[in-house]
Parts: sequence; C-alpha cells; structure tokens
Amino acid sequence: MTNAFGLLRQRRFLPLFVTQFLGAYNDNLFKTAMVLFATYQIFNNPEVEFQFNALATGFGILPFFLLSALAGQLADTTDKARIIRIVKTAEIGLMLFGGAGMLIANAGYHSAGIVMMLAAVLGLGVHSTFFGPIKYAILPQHLEDDEVLGGTGLVEAATYLSILMGTVTAGFVAKHIELAAGLVLIVALIGWFTGRMVPPAPRVGPKLKLNYNPVTASWRLISATMHIPRLFLAICAISFFWTIGSVLIIIFTPLVKNVLTSDEQVASLTIAVFSIGVAVGSVIINALLKGHVSARYSPISVIVMAAIIVIFSVEVRMWVPAPAGTLYSVAEFATQGQGWMIMGTLLAIAVFGGMFVVPLYAFLTTTVTKDQTARTVAANNVVNAGAMTVGALFVMGLTGLGISSEDMLLVVAGMCLISAWLAYRLHRVCQMEDAAAC
Repeated sequence: MTNAFGLLRQRRFLPLFVTQFLGAYNDNLFKTAMVLFATYQIFNNPEVEFQFNALATGFGILPFFLLSALAGQLADTTDKARIIRIVKTAEIGLMLFGGAGMLIANAGYHSAGIVMMLAAVLGLGVHSTFFGPIKYAILPQHLEDDEVLGGTGLVEAATYLSILMGTVTAGFVAKHIELAAGLVLIVALIGWFTGRMVPPAPRVGPKLKLNYNPVTASWRLISATMHIPRLFLAICAISFFWTIGSVLIIIFTPLVKNVLTSDEQVASLTIAVFSIGVAVGSVIINALLKGHVSARYSPISVIVMAAIIVIFSVEVRMWVPAPAGTLYSVAEFATQGQGWMIMGTLLAIAVFGGMFVVPLYAFLTTTVTKDQTARTVAANNVVNAGAMTVGALFVMGLTGLGISSEDMLLVVAGMCLISAWLAYRLHRVCQMEDAAAC
C-alpha cells in the first residue's frame, strides 16, 4: 500500500491510532511536566537533577522488564481490544493519583509529592507494558500484509508526534502544575472512549497456559524468539537504539538548563523538535522502502546520526550562556545566532533515528505468525527495557564520575556505530534468507 494515510479513514485502524496517540501524549505530558517541575522549581543542583531524571526513566522502564512476558501472553490469548479497554480504565485512576501528587508537591510537601508522582510513573509504565505489544501486534490482524509497514510507520510517527505535543504542552503547564494535573485526567477520559471503539481482535492461535513468574516467563519468551536470526538482530539493534535514546532523554533537560541556560519551554521545545524529526524519518523511510520490510537503509542512517551528534556536541560547547542568574526564554533563545543551528541539528539527528528504527519494528510483526506477534513484541520490550535501564544506570555512573552532558553526547555517537553494525548484520541475514524482499 503506497498511500498509508488511507488507513486513517478506516475503523480497523483509526480508533487504535487515536487511542495510542492519546496514551502516548498523556504519558509524555505527565512525565515531562513532572521532570520540568522538579528540575526548575524543586531542585537546584545539576547532579541531583540528572539522578532524578535517571530515576524517573528507570521507574517508567522497570515494568517493561518485569511484566512484558505476561503482557505478551495475555495479548496473544485474549481479545486485544478487551485489554485496551482495561488498560485505558486503569489510566484514569493513575492520572487521578499522579495529579494529586503534583498538587501536593506544589503545596510545598515536596517529598510526599515526588513519591506520589514517581509511583504514578511506575503505574504508567505498567499501563504501557500491557498496551505496548497490542499496538503493533494488532496490526497484522486488522491490516493486509502490504499495509503492515505503512501502518507501523503511522503508529510510530503518531507516537512521536504525540510526544511532541505532550512535550510542548508540558513546557507551558509546568509552571502551572495544577493545570497539568487536570489536563492529564481529561486526556485519559477521552482515551477511554476512543479505546472502546477499537474493533475486536480475538485470539487466532491455540490458547496459552499463562506463566505468571516474571523471571521464567521472560526467559522462555526471549529464548522462544531470539533463535530466529533476523528477530535476534532486529531486537538487538532496536534495544541498542533505545539505550541511546534513554541516555539522550535523561540528559536533555539538565543540558538545556545548565549548559544552554534556558527555561522550561526551551527544554520542552528541544524534545519536541526531536519528536518531529523521528516522525518525519518514519514517513520518509516508508516512502523509500515502498512498503517492503527491509533494513537496507538502517546502517547508513544511524552512521549519519552519529556524525550529527558529534556536531551537536561541538555546538553546545560553543554556546554563549545567559547572564548569571537568568535563563533564556524561547524568544531569547531564538534570537541567539546558534539557537536555530542547534534546533536544526537536533531535527536532523531525529530524522535519521526514525529512518533507522521504524523498519526494525516491522520485522517484529512480519517475521512470525499472527498468533505470535504480541509475544514477539513483548520479547522485544523486555530486552529494550533491560537495555534502557542499563542506559539510565550508565548516565548515573557517568554523572558520579563528573562526566559532563557534552561529553556524554560523544559516548552516544560511539554507541550509534554499534547500532549500525547490528543493522548491517540484520540486512545481510535478511538478504540470505530472502533477497527479493530485503
């Protein structure tokens, strides 16, 4: 299917698209507002800010590591639309609790409020763990084979556009945290309604006996998936990419505050620009591949991404800081000669990142049979979560050693080269298995 946007007119795709968009928007709005609120209004120490951001990232990732195996089993043995309705109902309760934490922290009870907000982040991680396998695994059930890559690209692009909108919104409401608390609840309610419109996606294979032990279930899930060469390499490449992503996510806000000496709205703008870039990259790669699932462009994409990250590191080192005791606003940031250059560089990094990762996700849902797709995505989520947790711990360790955010960017550039090698291996394996498709 060359015009993937035509799927947006069909009920077999649109309700899922909107529901996952709202879920990602709300998740990102809450987390970003919390991080900006804590970084700019509670903490005043760069090392503590790095540690808090790493902790928040870890809390959001931990459920993926522990519960993805169970989530994949449930999605492959239960009507996926029914699970969507359950998790969207749970989101309403999480937003009530997390919003209350925001209000309590804003009232001056910082410790209690932070604990409640972090607990809500943990709950949102559980929410996303059970929704994650579904948003990809449901596509082969509702779409034709030649529509899966286009649908995957749209879902991935929408995810990053929702991150964009959630991030921009968070930048405006972080100073008015009570507004953020009300907004996340409203979005959760809308998502609950759209989730009920997703068409049924019942079990298509034999019924599974659920394994509730997170350790053995995860091990069996991964071992049942990773023996397939193209899946093994796709999951490794995606996981390494998200290790890179976790490092970038953690360092962005402190870098903007302490190196670029800019305010909350500039911090949200940088993440928003990054999100736009990934969305653009998702669409570009779908057009280049014309619906074929292939990793042919992934190695060069991430190599170019590495080179641009090095350029970005040089740019932030040359930045002229604001006068002592002040922070640049968006308007002031934009008037700086380097401001537009920094934003353009960020956009380019993200475009090539999107071009790298989107085809790899398509491998997960097209390599196995339809009754195994959710478990395959869940296996990927387990490995991704482990890799991102390592990334968060890595940042905490480097921060403890006194490594600056500018130097961390150079480490990220080096990591991109490993991702390129993994993607090249995947492309070679794919060529040997099916030269016509790859």
